[in-house]
Amino acid sequence: MTMFPPAASRLSAPEQEQQLAQVAEACDGCRRCGLGSSRIQVVVSRGDPRSPLMVIGEGPGAQEDEQGKPFVGRSGQLLDRLLESAGIDSNRDAYVCNIVKCRPPENRKPTALEMAACRPWLDQQIALVDPPVILLAGATAVEGLLGIKGGIINLINNRSGTGKSTILQVMNSVWGHPDELMIQWRDSSFAGCCPSLCRVMV
Repeated sequence: MTMFPPAASRLSAPEQEQQLAQVAEACDGCRRCGLGSSRIQVVVSRGDPRSPLMVIGEGPGAQEDEQGKPFVGRSGQLLDRLLESAGIDSNRDAYVCNIVKCRPPENRKPTALEMAACRPWLDQQIALVDPPVILLAGATAVEGLLGIKGGIINLINNRSGTGKSTILQVMNSVWGHPDELMIQWRDSSFAGCCPSLCRVMV
């Protein structure tokens, strides 16, 4: 049984790859906000754009800025473990990106203007990947994509729709720092939340 319905992108794989590469190149040259002048690398995406699941986070941290890939630091380790508990490989079974493509100084939350400046790149990614399911990793991702502000506590199994995609919201920032979340993962039944991903169908 498949976990998610198959992606239904209208583009062929070569066309999709070419257009996503053009988006990445445009992001690299973007200076719509001040983040572009302070970053080391632009952080656009990782994973498989043909997969049916898109994961959207807040923005790059220090390790992501150094490596040029999203979710490779502590938060990325937590995300990978959450997804693995549901049988999802973040590199093979998902396309991973962020609301903003450049690291905010000192890992602060991106401002509304910064999120708005980067939104056209995210919109292009969503259009090109055309995922049946979008997973929003954190309250900032929820705010950046859906415009819902503030902490959202009951995110697991909270479903909404935008266009042709089902939105699944998890990993609220009110749960704490990634180090604290990893302690909760080891010492409680916290890991049991992610199998709910398996029940999400469009």
